[in-house]
Amino acid sequence: MPFAARFYPLPLAKFQKTMRQNWWKVLTVIILFYVLIAGFLVPVPAREILNETIRNLYFHVPMWFTMIVLFGASAWSAVKYLRSGKIEDDIASSALASTGIFFSILGMLTGMEWAQYTWGAAWSNDPKQLGTALCMLTYFAYWVLRGGMKDEDKRAKISAVYNIFIFALMIPLIFILPRMVDSLHPGNGGNPAFSNYDLDSTMRLVFYPAVIGWIMFGFWLSSLLNRVQLLQQKKKEQEFDILN
Repeated sequence: MPFAARFYPLPLAKFQKTMRQNWWKVLTVIILFYVLIAGFLVPVPAREILNETIRNLYFHVPMWFTMIVLFGASAWSAVKYLRSGKIEDDIASSALASTGIFFSILGMLTGMEWAQYTWGAAWSNDPKQLGTALCMLTYFAYWVLRGGMKDEDKRAKISAVYNIFIFALMIPLIFILPRMVDSLHPGNGGNPAFSNYDLDSTMRLVFYPAVIGWIMFGFWLSSLLNRVQLLQQKKKEQEFDILN
């Protein structure tokens, strides 16, 4: 037995158990701390028009990736609910979608700020901007749909089907249609992608951890929201049992 465990056996054992369960959260904090520091201090290539705004690549793009991953996980949880009928899967799907909406807002705001300095306007009706805006509106409608239904089973089933539908709709809105027309976004409308034009070896050392870190942070937030919603559901069930 370690020396410290002889005097503090219970606290040390509890700490070790907590670390085993939450190691990925500690890793998330470390990665994001590294991204924030390196993102503002590590030298970046001097590109015409972009200049120092290229640092937004560490935030804007990973937030979109996080949004897509969370929406995908939400749709998968919706499929699980339709197969199992477990309310826990519906709650998980709702928490993941809500967190995905949060990151979509962050991605849109950081993108508009970037566009203001590089394209001359925060909003230019770019095809990818429009497709993303439509995608966000469909998920805002998901929020409204869930909030407008009182019957839990009906709400869970209808919102699960709608969730799967809008995730399938997101693919052409963001990945297919913008590539079929002229677009200011890199990698669309004949423009070179960042990997071919701006993303040098130094930036990759920050960009790839940023993608991993923001995705992990997104799942962390959704897990917290999921726990809150589960507690609320348990409270409702207890109140129902007391009344009956």
